[in-house]
Amino acid sequence: MTGPEPKKRANLRDVAKAAGVSVATVSRVLNAPGAVKLETREKVQAAISELRFVPSAAARAINSGRTRFVGALVPTLDNAIFARFLAALERVLGEHKLSLVVATTHDDPGIEAAKAQNLVDIGAEGLIVSGITHAPDLDALIERCQLPAIATSFYAPDYGLPTIGYDNAAAARLALQHLIGLGHRRIAVVHGPRANNDRTRARLEGVLGAGDGVTVQCHEAVIAISGGCDAAQAILAADARVSAVMCLSDVLATGVLFELQRQGIRVPDEMSLMGLDDLPGSAHTAPGLTTVHLPVSRMGEAAAHAIAGWVEQRREPRPHLLEPELVLRASTIRCDASDSGAKK
Repeated sequence: MTGPEPKKRANLRDVAKAAGVSVATVSRVLNAPGAVKLETREKVQAAISELRFVPSAAARAINSGRTRFVGALVPTLDNAIFARFLAALERVLGEHKLSLVVATTHDDPGIEAAKAQNLVDIGAEGLIVSGITHAPDLDALIERCQLPAIATSFYAPDYGLPTIGYDNAAAARLALQHLIGLGHRRIAVVHGPRANNDRTRARLEGVLGAGDGVTVQCHEAVIAISGGCDAAQAILAADARVSAVMCLSDVLATGVLFELQRQGIRVPDEMSLMGLDDLPGSAHTAPGLTTVHLPVSRMGEAAAHAIAGWVEQRREPRPHLLEPELVLRASTIRCDASDSGAKK
């Protein structure tokens, strides 16, 4: 048994016929109502209501030459830091009557360039990318199309695109100096893959110049709770007698915390633990995670205002630096000079 056939969707011609006007007049009512007499507008609006006509976005784009959407390319949606950024970006773009289309790159420059081309092919009026390291194909696409494009999560005032973000090296130094100020001198640093991630590389640069008398031991891990667990196991197996673990993301720090607790090592009494980026859950771990707050929501808002101004008024934005902030919680304590770290 088959159901009733779906009703044919009303189009501009149907509305024009019902209102007794031309198709061009209906189009003007939809796109420039001030140019149409009130009496005519009312007839057209009554026909639209009666026929339940919904204007086609594709048709509007053809008529106006505008799609009114911006594309954002981010490494992943698995990390809450990108979710917070995109939520703020979409909200403020909406205030500018612009829509957002998101694509994930998996930190692969080739995938990023291909997906950027896809976004341009379907009419993106601007692009927002993460970081400042990209495939030549992406740079060529932006140049060829003269496309408004902004790089986020990084501050580099001399870069070819306007950057809106933070100094990643300074954010990592802020975390490290907090631990050094507490007396920690043997510190394990857990970070994500460096290969295609300039933000991670910049943070490591900020860490590796720690200064005399400080030993830094680096461990690369997948940016996931499981990666943090694996890194904690490696730190303990190395028997380096570290007194603090500093993670370049709160996701990794959460995994380290879970593994240390599983191993019976008390945080912070036997091992201090530091994160970086300040995810929403970091205030609610036990103990709460000391971290560095990265203003990703403000970055999303600033990026939205900037790209909207560029798309709508051809006003190219200036680079915008956002300052990280130290967030003190309960996972770090002062290190006694005689303390050589967690003991197994």
